[in-house]
Amino acid sequence: MAESRLSPEAFLELVQSGVPFARYLHMSMESMHYGQVVMRMAYHPDTIRPGGTISGPALMTLADCAMYGVVLSAIGRVELAVTTNLNINFLHRPAKADVIAEGRLLKLGRRLAVCEIILHSEAHHEPVAHVTGTYSIPPTKD
Repeated sequence: MAESRLSPEAFLELVQSGVPFARYLHMSMESMHYGQVVMRMAYHPDTIRPGGTISGPALMTLADCAMYGVVLSAIGRVELAVTTNLNINFLHRPAKADVIAEGRLLKLGRRLAVCEIILHSEAHHEPVAHVTGTYSIPPTKD
């Protein structure tokens, strides 16, 4: 497995300083390699919606942060790489448990990166959501 172009610690610091509300979702990086990440969102009662399930916005934030990690693992610290598309299919109702995001790079071009994220609940074996997304990579100054 190829080495990430950004350390997990540097990535989490970037997310927590650049997107301050993300720290309230109790996310951590389990592993980060070139084009692949595994992130965890620890269960917290603040993420629960009526009906006793993890809220969609919390799941989408975890998926988007995982995509950002996938992209930066391949291109390094490029803070202005941004989401241009995020598509999420909710598959199963997640229980009150940690949620794991497994992300991978599908295609990396000069200006766009396409990623896939599978969200799993620790309490449910089947995926709770399938996410695809595209990130825009700003041009380099050459």
